[in-house]
Amino acid sequence: MMQDTANQLNDIASGADLNVRLCDVYHRINQACLQNQRGPESVKLLAVSKTRSAHELRTLHALGLNSFGENYLAEARDKQEQLNDLTLEWHFIGPMQSNKTAAIAQAFDWVQSVDREKIIRRLAEQRPVELPPLNVLIQVNIDEEPQKSGCRPDEIVDLADSIAHQPRLRLRGLMAIPAVGCGIQTADAFERMRHVFDRLTQHYANVDTLSMGMSDDLEAAIGYGSTMIRIGTALFGPRPAPKTDVA
Repeated sequence: MMQDTANQLNDIASGADLNVRLCDVYHRINQACLQNQRGPESVKLLAVSKTRSAHELRTLHALGLNSFGENYLAEARDKQEQLNDLTLEWHFIGPMQSNKTAAIAQAFDWVQSVDREKIIRRLAEQRPVELPPLNVLIQVNIDEEPQKSGCRPDEIVDLADSIAHQPRLRLRGLMAIPAVGCGIQTADAFERMRHVFDRLTQHYANVDTLSMGMSDDLEAAIGYGSTMIRIGTALFGPRPAPKTDVA
């Protein structure tokens, strides 16, 4: 009984912390939108929930947040099973191994890390016919870092055309993680992403999503036109020890 009471108190404290952090993130979004003459509804908040518990996601859902981004397939599937009584929108945002595309195509609403033709073909072939088309973002290695996933900027057009010709996929836009650097360097990467995104919107009617900006740079990203920010630490606090598996 004492242990149950302690767990309940911990849950209440955790929920209060999440509520405070969520309110703070929304405040930052609202202020950034105000400064850039944008409506706050033009920016979607995606909770980066890798390494976080199903209980934390359930708490955020109760606070009104429904979109979650996961990097690790096995971990995500476990949470989806625990939360199958909720209506949630699941985004896969991690690097993909081709032997896991079938499970990803079946279990997610969005994939933000498409960066090569082979992945496009496999996702399209493996998306179940009873589900709506899979929403897809092209991950761009905007600073062409050798250790980072994502296509080169000069590969975007061909990949976009390939996705657009797949009826089981829906091209929605671009995602990027700029190199870690000074504010000027990050702003330059955001600006280049915005230019590429604007050109893409002129050719594809469904393109409406520019996913860039995280806990440390969401204001700058919104200033350069981001429509979706991916927030982990600012919502959940410091991350537990990282896992090593990838999908």
